[in-house]
Amino acid sequence: MSTSGVDFSFCFFLFSKTPIPPPLLALLLVVVSFFFFFSPGGFAWAFSRGIPGPPGFVRALSGPVAHRALDKLSRSFQAVDLMAFSVGFTRFIVSSQPETAKEILSSSAFADRPIKESAYELLFHRAMGFAPFGDYWRNLRRISATYLFSPKRISASGEHRRLIGCRMVSEVQELMGSSGVVELKKVLHFGSLNNVMMSVFGKSYDFGKGEGLELEGLVREGYELLGMFNWSDHLPLLGWLDLQGVRRRCKKLVAKVNVFVGKIIGEHRNRRVGGIACGVGDFVDVLLDLEKDEKLSDADMIAVLWEMIFRGTDTVAILLEWIMTRMVLHPDIQSKAQTEIDSVVGNSRLVTDSDIAKLPYLQSIVKETLRMHPPGPLLSWARRAIHDVQVGDHVIPAGTTAMVNMWAITHDECIWSEPNEFKPERFMLEDISILGSDLRLAPFGSGRRVCPGKAMALATVHLWLAQLLQSFKWVPSEKVPDLSECLKMSLEMENPLLCRVIPRY
Repeated sequence: MSTSGVDFSFCFFLFSKTPIPPPLLALLLVVVSFFFFFSPGGFAWAFSRGIPGPPGFVRALSGPVAHRALDKLSRSFQAVDLMAFSVGFTRFIVSSQPETAKEILSSSAFADRPIKESAYELLFHRAMGFAPFGDYWRNLRRISATYLFSPKRISASGEHRRLIGCRMVSEVQELMGSSGVVELKKVLHFGSLNNVMMSVFGKSYDFGKGEGLELEGLVREGYELLGMFNWSDHLPLLGWLDLQGVRRRCKKLVAKVNVFVGKIIGEHRNRRVGGIACGVGDFVDVLLDLEKDEKLSDADMIAVLWEMIFRGTDTVAILLEWIMTRMVLHPDIQSKAQTEIDSVVGNSRLVTDSDIAKLPYLQSIVKETLRMHPPGPLLSWARRAIHDVQVGDHVIPAGTTAMVNMWAITHDECIWSEPNEFKPERFMLEDISILGSDLRLAPFGSGRRVCPGKAMALATVHLWLAQLLQSFKWVPSEKVPDLSECLKMSLEMENPLLCRVIPRY
């Protein structure tokens, strides 16, 4: 029987006015359900075949180690280059190989991001991370490259980065003196948050009271909402019901954010009217100074500034916690880095930004930690195909969500020698760029949607790591550090680092 004959018979049963016997109808429903649900790639790929992948619905993205689960699935289906899968009605592909990853990240067809309900409700569709590709997004990108994350501004903010690092060193010493153990996560989080606050709002906060306490609560709630897996994004019926309460919580948070950030914008405007000098100026000043053709509305300014806080805080703090955990677990590597710092800086002064270029081993430690524990193992936020596009040997339909499993790439033994061993020396032997040109290690993404603040993030991590290593020898507490992971908005340590420190001077 020809294919057209099969299709005609199927249509006859569907549209015929003749009543279909219940047993036959039941059988038809079973066959159709089986066809849809058990197709390669699952339900959402029923009419777009050819890419290998698991049938049914994949629940990996709702788990705490989605990057590991997807890596295991890709290997089991021999689909490392490209794997199709379904989450509810959402069609996904994931690449776990540099060549196809580069095709996805550099293609103009994947210039958009899928809009999560939480991101939309939190106004991030008007900020750089989720704004649709077009004139508005290009304007934001130009503003960030020219004013917010330019080399000049990164250099100008060096002194307050150094001062915050010195304050963290003092806090570590106080914690060690008062309790005999250091929970580094809180120190890094508040230090990183204050660093971003100085850049964005031009002021620091005491997060234990008043405005600082309120701000920390807003940031914590936003992290939780953005990092939460929301079934409403993939099953439209649940969107009406808001069973997880995401929409309700987002609306409540946005109202508070609008008041908090709107007040700060108002303070900046009043200060400028009064002619009060503001030195280098913060991000609010930069946005207020924009020419008419680049000018943003207050609502858009709030979205852009709020996104800066989220994107700029967690990556630095989480990455540094992973690095210091590795320093505790690998005292030989820690000692080698400290010897390098001592040889360049000596013991008569504190390390500064200008020393970092002379510390290649310290930079290699950061690269190796980004390889072993990338803060965004699935490159944080995925891409969305705006039209049908060819990737490798496959045609990807418009509307498909595309992901890159950077964790799988950085742990592939075909790409990396001894991928599960922490060996910073590998980057002393081969200088691999981590800024997006080499997809063997691109923790900040690549292409049009590469992280705009990557240079500032690295400058902060390098300096603070050097300050922490110069000041203390880091040793385990009674409990050996646990490397268990938990993927939320970023790849966090499931159990925060608890350690002890010994002053070096």
